[in-house]
Amino acid sequence: LAVAASKGDPEDQKYALSQLGAVARTGTQLFAFADFVQNFRGWGRALRSAMGAWYTEKDLDKLAYQVIKYRNRNGWTHRDVLRLAHPKALEPGRQDLFKWIVSGDVGESAPRLLEGFIKAQAATTAKEFCALIQKYKLSWEMLPTQALTHRSVWETLLRNSLPLTATLRNLGRMSRLNMFDDFDNLDIVKNKFGDVEYLKKSRIHPISILSGMSTYSSGHGDKGKLIWTPSRKVIDILDKAFYAAFEAVEPTNKRTMLSLDISGSMGWESAFSGLTPRDLSAALSMVTAAVEDKTYINGFSTSMVDLDISPRRSLLDNVRTIQNMPFGGTDIAKPMQHALNNGLKVDTFIIYTDGETWAGHQHPFQALERYRKETGIPAKLIVNGMTATGSTVCNPDDAGSMAVVGFDSSAPKLMADFSRGDF
Repeated sequence: LAVAASKGDPEDQKYALSQLGAVARTGTQLFAFADFVQNFRGWGRALRSAMGAWYTEKDLDKLAYQVIKYRNRNGWTHRDVLRLAHPKALEPGRQDLFKWIVSGDVGESAPRLLEGFIKAQAATTAKEFCALIQKYKLSWEMLPTQALTHRSVWETLLRNSLPLTATLRNLGRMSRLNMFDDFDNLDIVKNKFGDVEYLKKSRIHPISILSGMSTYSSGHGDKGKLIWTPSRKVIDILDKAFYAAFEAVEPTNKRTMLSLDISGSMGWESAFSGLTPRDLSAALSMVTAAVEDKTYINGFSTSMVDLDISPRRSLLDNVRTIQNMPFGGTDIAKPMQHALNNGLKVDTFIIYTDGETWAGHQHPFQALERYRKETGIPAKLIVNGMTATGSTVCNPDDAGSMAVVGFDSSAPKLMADFSRGDF
């Protein structure tokens, strides 16, 4: 969005800036945009107006939540943005919120959540923190560090204001405080992750749950500073939630071919949250097979082989299926060649590999072009190099090709949106 708001003709820039609120939904995302956009352009009137609108057009209570929850990220604060954008607040409550952001002064019309946040900074006991959480619906990010050392505080958060994704990220903290020795706490976690409708509402992808389960099972955070003893019961809850979350995935309704690199290197290194490219490709294939009616799943190296991957089997069993396949080089043109030679109708080719290696006689883009020409299908190509560097086998000038370099929890939706034609 920062590039689109800075390059091209004025109408393109104007449209991009008008979408800032839709793209930067949280304070963190706004700070990321601010950090990026100043690399491409100055803070002219149009940019200041768009940034200011982010603060003036939101519902006041929702704005207060964003401002207090995400107070600083990437070296930016809301004070920095307000001083650059100069938005004008018309109603007293918004004026008082802006005043607090800039100077720390609290006016009489300040939003109620700000009152709760300020009281929390002055509190000293677990009892006080718990009462404030219940009264003001404070999120865990709004509490001082000392509050998060109390088991009763996390129990209160779990029962009152802890969303599903925040629960997933903080299971380690809770285990460190021995919270899951209490069956009541386990029941709350079980009910959260076992509720399919809640999973759908939370828009959590199965891969996010798998990632959380992998991190939690390891017994330490990404940087290894926080250490805990994993609960077998919690792991079982997350394992069931991984499969239950399949129903929360929106299908593309496209004829899709998933081609998994079956070379030995797919199991050598971690690509995401301790998961290898082989683990991820198997899990992603299970999700697609569960939600899409028209799916081919195969493995490739220098030849092609059908893969018997089923969402009704465990992830471990499906990974073993891939491990037992013969492998050689990595020829990314093979999936398109295979579809053409066998008369398969494919709208989207999705290729999962660790690094993007072309080892055949025909370039993958040439194979894609030939498939399009001979079938009349405007097929798309997505190549996800989960441990790739900056190179790609995709044609950068082809709007029907997408290269995904690396992997994170947003990648599955990004690829599905591209396949569906949402952008």
